[in-house]
Formats: sequence, structure tokens, C-alpha cells
Amino acid sequence: MAILNPERSVIHQILKRAKRIAVVGLSDNPERTSYQISERMQQEGYTIIPVNPRVDEVLGEKAVASLAEIEGHIDIVDIFRKSEYLPELAKEFDKIDADVFWAQSGISSEEAYDFLKERGHTVIMDRCIMVEYLLSDKG
Repeated sequence: MAILNPERSVIHQILKRAKRIAVVGLSDNPERTSYQISERMQQEGYTIIPVNPRVDEVLGEKAVASLAEIEGHIDIVDIFRKSEYLPELAKEFDKIDADVFWAQSGISSEEAYDFLKERGHTVIMDRCIMVEYLLSDKG
């Protein structure tokens, strides 16, 4: 099936309710988009959980190697990995306590989308979380 994101108003409600964002592929390099967007979201009050096996800490938060290592509920899993990794990440996402699977701008996979939608998950693909946040009424 084709990828169909929730209505923008629904996306804004998701962002309004969310507190914890696990960021897959978050780099510790301040020049990287993943760092810049995560830093901004952290400044806006979100708790950022870096998911990257190659770093120890990003933005003052201890990094984990995989989604399975995160303790507690995750509101949004925000992904900064190439589209080819989405099917594998969708399977990992399906096994944890998280509300929304979010793939950043330019990242999408019909295979991952179909897998997650068939299991009743909320999926957003090819959208920038920071842009959506800035377009929302922010509370």
C-alpha cells in the first residue's frame, strides 16, 4: 500500500503529547542534521535518547546501541538512517513500547510502512520532526 501520513493536525497532537524521543542514527557531530534537529527538540523540552552504537553520549544524554536497550516508554522513535534500514528498524520498533515510528525527510519504505500499519502502529515517513513542530501551534 502507499505511504499515507496522518493529517497534519494529528501530527501536531502527537508532538504536543510527546515527551521522550529516541533518535536512531543521532550523530555526536554538531555539523550533522540529526544533531542539529535533536538539539533543537531538546531545547523545546523533549527528552532525547540517542540510539547509535558508535557513540557514548550525545547532547548530554547517554547513548544506547539499539531501541531494545531503552528503559521505559518512548513516545516517538525518530529515524535518521537510510531508507534501506527501515524494514529492520520497523521489526525492532514492533518489539518495544513506543507510540510513533517517524522517518525523517527523504526517508521512507513501503515495506516498513506496511509491516507497521498491519500491526496497528502510527507511522510518519518523509517528514522532518522539527519542521512539523515549528508548524504546530507548539502547545
